[in-house]
Amino acid sequence: MLDTDVQTLTITAADHRTNLHRAGAGKPVALLHGSGAGVSAWANWRKVIAPLSDSFDIIAPDIAGFGATELKPDAQYNIMLWVEHFIGILDALEIDKISVVGNSFGGALGLMTAINHPDRIDRLVLLGTPCGHFPLTGGLKAQGDFNGTLESMREAISWFPYDASFITEDLIQARFEAATRDGALEAFRKLMPPPTGENPIVRGIPEKLLRKVGHKTLILHGREDRVVPFERALDMHQWLDNSELHSFGRCGHWVQIEREAEFLTLVTDFLGEQA
Repeated sequence: MLDTDVQTLTITAADHRTNLHRAGAGKPVALLHGSGAGVSAWANWRKVIAPLSDSFDIIAPDIAGFGATELKPDAQYNIMLWVEHFIGILDALEIDKISVVGNSFGGALGLMTAINHPDRIDRLVLLGTPCGHFPLTGGLKAQGDFNGTLESMREAISWFPYDASFITEDLIQARFEAATRDGALEAFRKLMPPPTGENPIVRGIPEKLLRKVGHKTLILHGREDRVVPFERALDMHQWLDNSELHSFGRCGHWVQIEREAEFLTLVTDFLGEQA
């Protein structure tokens, strides 16, 4: 399928004007992007939307405040608002139940949706998703340190892949332009304030909540992930009762980009198999 077969739509969800991409037919699958300056659904998923849409009805939204979706100056952005927004997207599209492929922050959003609205989620695929708590990594610090300069964008992106050849000047420029359009830097600071304190701790979804998730889950994680450590995947695999774990050596935080072919095979097989 060509990119021209991917529709870009604007809908209203949780009172937010929402941008999303949609393609294909069959079992519905949501691709939920990560966080970071200049992030969007298209930036995270553009190479895999078309091949996945050969088997599934793919929706890839910009979550509230990110990408081209509206950010409201007076809204309190937190995981529960983002869950409400995601459920609003499903309601607007009249999708009763959906599988989620979530990258990092998007994986946490998928998990929290499964915890709070278990009947709306079918299966989960989690890429580089944080859980428990751990010291702030260099990769996460670099995202918070983005200050609107091209050099700080180059530094932020450098932490994502294991192999630096995945970072092109076109990618850096595209993320930089998205992150510095009118109001974008202020929006990023509102959505993702930098950690404070001498030894900041990152807090993901805790064990006690993850143990409540009964959905069938595929965990994909790069062994050399410098943003969310691989050990978090091991913890998540222990805490999610119905999970499988697939690790990738010589791979960082961008599994869907760094291991595109394997990602497509694993996800298509996992989401396509009969319950």
